[in-house]
Amino acid sequence: MAPDLGSPRTALHLGSPRTALHLGSPRTAPDPARPRATPRRAPLALAAVFTLALALALAPAGPAGAAAAGRAPVAPSYGTHRTGSTAGPVEKLYGAEVRRIPTTAHTVALTFNAAWDEQGLATVLEVLRQQDAPATFFLTGQFAERHPAAARTIAAARQGIANHSYSHAPFGKLTPAQRAGEITRADRAIREATGIVPLPFFRFPYGDTTPEQIAEVNRLGYADIEWTTDTTGYKGAATGMTVQKAVKRAVDALRPGAIIQMHVGSLDGQGDVLDAQALSQIIDAVRTRGYTVTSLNTLLTPA
Repeated sequence: MAPDLGSPRTALHLGSPRTALHLGSPRTAPDPARPRATPRRAPLALAAVFTLALALALAPAGPAGAAAAGRAPVAPSYGTHRTGSTAGPVEKLYGAEVRRIPTTAHTVALTFNAAWDEQGLATVLEVLRQQDAPATFFLTGQFAERHPAAARTIAAARQGIANHSYSHAPFGKLTPAQRAGEITRADRAIREATGIVPLPFFRFPYGDTTPEQIAEVNRLGYADIEWTTDTTGYKGAATGMTVQKAVKRAVDALRPGAIIQMHVGSLDGQGDVLDAQALSQIIDAVRTRGYTVTSLNTLLTPA
């Protein structure tokens, strides 16, 4: 917040904690019996530094203030989120289609795609809270635009958020420029809706990957994170899918570092969201078998 220039008590502190520039303070009348001091001229370099510091201090806070000060705005982040072009440990994942966390520990990562409706999201987040379990949500840009409150709720729960393209189009039918546009447009939409910097993870729509497409994603600063198994709960009861079948698919895929894919909505937006209903049973089954639920953030831990 910019200082109140009209208040006699407002002080702008620059550099040293003992040095204060008082803006708007009442001026004391000069003593006529006192000889005037000869004015001293500050060196031009010092004056320039003072002017720059004052301009930066008075610039408004937030993205607008950063732009006014000539700095790129940076969204707030949770944990190990992507900050600009610094890739860090994510680079070790480049060139690969990651379908499990490389570990020998009995750990499992829970992930959710959010591309359609948010019907099951409240249940999913509540189960994760009750079970004290982390998860990562792969959002499309369109989901973030259509359901910004839902996207903010995920961020407020401090669960991981990553990129699932803008429109969920099959990448094999797009040009390289179109694919890049899908990723960058989704990134902007997710940042705007959530106020955070997404994790440097990208999940291809439909798991439609090729080495060339993975290389394109890597050049944009993302690792390709797919899944060990999909519960397929998104298909809904109309296709014969059940909660029990979703749980079984998750349990059958258990192995060190397994990544389980689920969805917060249903394919047609109708009926119950089976993954939301199955989640508590899946977590219980995983833990009963000696596994712990971990976060995909562990992929960003330096070796």
